[in-house]
Amino acid sequence: MSLKTPILTIVGAGPGDVDLITLKAIKAIESADVILYDALINEALLKYAAADAELIFVGKRRGCYAFQQDQINDLIVSKAKEKGHVVRLKGGDPFIFGRGAEEIDYVRQFGLETYVVPGISSSMAVPAYQGIPLTKRGSSESFWVITGTTKKHQLSGDVALAAKSSATVVILMGMGKLSEIVRIFSEENKQDVAVAIIQNGTRDNENVGIGTISSIESIVAEKQLANPAIIVIGDVVKERAVLSSVLETVNKNK
Repeated sequence: MSLKTPILTIVGAGPGDVDLITLKAIKAIESADVILYDALINEALLKYAAADAELIFVGKRRGCYAFQQDQINDLIVSKAKEKGHVVRLKGGDPFIFGRGAEEIDYVRQFGLETYVVPGISSSMAVPAYQGIPLTKRGSSESFWVITGTTKKHQLSGDVALAAKSSATVVILMGMGKLSEIVRIFSEENKQDVAVAIIQNGTRDNENVGIGTISSIESIVAEKQLANPAIIVIGDVVKERAVLSSVLETVNKNK
């Protein structure tokens, strides 16, 4: 049994680009005795872990679970009591569809100290990398961020509510429900509204499709877009800016 205080730190790893992680997150990774990491994190971040840290993959890929959520909860508790500091490393921000709050609720009943390091959410960073502003004067005054698939594996009812508004709509985990999303927006006479689908956002293998509600499904088929991807719906997609690679160039020349 470890003499260390059992600690859980929920850490947001950002949207995919290894540089889009906070200094506080790196410090947490460096201090971890155990790291439980998800499928959507950039595994290059694990290089910051201590040489003797235990690294455990607990994510899912294409519906295949390494661990069920109940098992992850129990693993956090057992590893924290055995070794001390557990870092739960999650893609994006752990409190945006990341179950971070659920895990904290569970482990606190076992006496673990709990901390959170917020991450840069893919819902904002991924469109930004494509020059898409989620809000812009004259185009959009607000935005929705909605999960495409609920706990019951259904499309969130909030999509229908959002389709009635003039706000930008960002849908995460929605590719499997794309036809249903298109139907809902079409029923609101929004066939000509612009859509962007961004796969593997902020990573080297990023893939993007731009179209409208009426054309996006054919564009997805043409470009072979699939999960993990973010769907952005709204006039702001038309405001897409042409970005340069100045920062990358500057960094390479240092």
